[in-house]
Amino acid sequence: MPVPNSNAAASVRKGSTAQKVPGAKSSKTASKKKDDEEGVDTGDGWDEWSHGKALIKPPDQLELTESELKEEITRILTANNPHAPQNIVRYSFKERSYKPTSVVDQMAVHFVLEGSLLHQDSDEARRLRAKEGLVEGTATVDTETEPDEEKPETPATPLEEVDEAGEEDRPDSVASKTDKKEPKVTNQFNFSERASQTLNNPLRWEIYDAYIEELQKQEKNKEKQKAAPSKKESDKSKKKMMLMETQNDDISKVGKASKTFERMANQNTFDDIAQDFKYFEDASDEFRDQEGTLLPLWKFQYDKAKRLSVTALCWNKKYQDLFAVGMGSYDFTKQGHGTLVFYSLKNSAFPEYIYPTSSGVLCLDIHAQHSHLVAVGFYDGCVAVYNLKEEGTEPVYKSTAKTGKHTDPVWQVHWQNDDMDNNHNFYSVSSDGRVVSWTLVKNELVFTDIIRLSLNGAVSEGPEGAQQPSIACGTSFDFHKQIDYLFLVGTEEGKIHKCSKTYSSQFLETYDAHSMAVDAVKWNHFHQKVFISCSSDWTVKIWDHTISTPMFTFDLNAAVGDVAWSPYSSTVFAAVTTDGTVHVFDLNINKYEAICQQQVVAKKKTKLTHIEFNPIYPIVIVGDDRGYITSLKLSPNLRKKPKGKKGQELPKGPEVEVAKMEKLLSLLREPDQSTV
Repeated sequence: MPVPNSNAAASVRKGSTAQKVPGAKSSKTASKKKDDEEGVDTGDGWDEWSHGKALIKPPDQLELTESELKEEITRILTANNPHAPQNIVRYSFKERSYKPTSVVDQMAVHFVLEGSLLHQDSDEARRLRAKEGLVEGTATVDTETEPDEEKPETPATPLEEVDEAGEEDRPDSVASKTDKKEPKVTNQFNFSERASQTLNNPLRWEIYDAYIEELQKQEKNKEKQKAAPSKKESDKSKKKMMLMETQNDDISKVGKASKTFERMANQNTFDDIAQDFKYFEDASDEFRDQEGTLLPLWKFQYDKAKRLSVTALCWNKKYQDLFAVGMGSYDFTKQGHGTLVFYSLKNSAFPEYIYPTSSGVLCLDIHAQHSHLVAVGFYDGCVAVYNLKEEGTEPVYKSTAKTGKHTDPVWQVHWQNDDMDNNHNFYSVSSDGRVVSWTLVKNELVFTDIIRLSLNGAVSEGPEGAQQPSIACGTSFDFHKQIDYLFLVGTEEGKIHKCSKTYSSQFLETYDAHSMAVDAVKWNHFHQKVFISCSSDWTVKIWDHTISTPMFTFDLNAAVGDVAWSPYSSTVFAAVTTDGTVHVFDLNINKYEAICQQQVVAKKKTKLTHIEFNPIYPIVIVGDDRGYITSLKLSPNLRKKPKGKKGQELPKGPEVEVAKMEKLLSLLREPDQSTV
């Protein structure tokens, strides 16, 4: 490159220095000082040439203020794919409708490479080595040049003239390269150099083994510490355990003592009622001919459930003074929360157990053998099982939409005998037309559809596209007391279907029972052919299941909410009506009218909803739509036993009750109809 004229360069430097602005000297001195410190040789005219450079600003550049320049803009990277669809729907064959899919695959594949690694001991690797002429079991690389590579030129000086001593000293000489043929240390899988391999992460099972080994060491250390604890630590642990046991014992003792004290206080407060319950017998029954009365005893009420109706009643089979109450609402416009409460006759002031529920309770049943298990049906279609031994207010089992819950209110539940695997199970009936068996397996409810109700007949779920008949709404059901597979189902259309657990495709028989919904249907406790039904059409009917027409029909002049057989007589039953009246019948005394009709609520607008006989004591409990439960004692005429002659012992047992009912039925049967 030609060197410029020194005079011209000097003139340029002189002109540039003449055009400097004030203050440039200080900046020049500072920059020169910095360069001297860093050891940079800039030359004589570097400062002048640098001042001649100017920044070119694009015409579309934004003008930002100082605050805008200092503003931090955060960008967040997520794992979601911005191009993934968000509106995918799939057809649900179970619900027969299109449902949006909540799970969308967010993975995007950017690069795929198929490997070609072969294990050295595999058959394919052996064939490849044989094809390439490699010795079995070796993994060396051929050092000869490939045919495509260019051969190096032969040197002009012959090899003999080269100093041998010099060749040995030079590591890069041709002789050293040809004589020292060291094999490369390669990878046994793909024959690549080890230097090119990255660090392999430890395998998963190696990590697992390391964790297990560490865990075993910790357990051994704990065992050693337990085997030989220090005296101070042992004393501390003993004191701590003793303190905890003492506190638990104190709390349990206080709890039991306070409950006993509360019961004694209530019994003293309601001492006259307790005396009536135990000893009083209405002597005026002798002057009433065959009629009887109901003596009011205790009244049970839970303040937080005043606005709820009593929707279910059930006595405990093991503890005869304990009964369960389900509270909710029959009005679909007033649905909300519900309550499951347990009362004892020993304390009418406050419930023994309280379980608030998110939906209204419509039915319940207490297990006969395991009295701590309670099956409950809700208005939202769920069923649940509560365990009184468990702490907390949540059920131990509950059905969900995934586990086959009903789509309509559950009107009745019944415990059944344990299955072949000793699992507890119960049945439920709902307005969706399904009779479902629920089995308690480990921590979940397993459901099985037993029968589907229809207006024309019971059918199982047909294949896709098959026309399904109109669904009949189940409202009540009951299982036979002696025949395990036989049960009755009442419907909203007023029909009663006799069904079997083993036949899910058809009914055994259908009875045109009522003109409105069947509110209750129950088998007789003694006679295996007799059952009773009630409806909102004001009637109560008694049936022989072998005959398609009712044996007895009673008009009670109001909608009948519930009916129940007595546990002490095959001919006694009681019913409640919406006008607040309890009706008690004894067919052995009067086949046409009730022997007791008594108003048990003060307010005229209060409707009675349910009634249940106590299995031991001569009392009944009655629930109404205002959340009250009234206990009533039956007078002697309502539980009258046949009188025998002096010195004559009357036969006892269920055979007597069966004969008493059979005598009544024989008077009503046609001559050609079969008898027991």
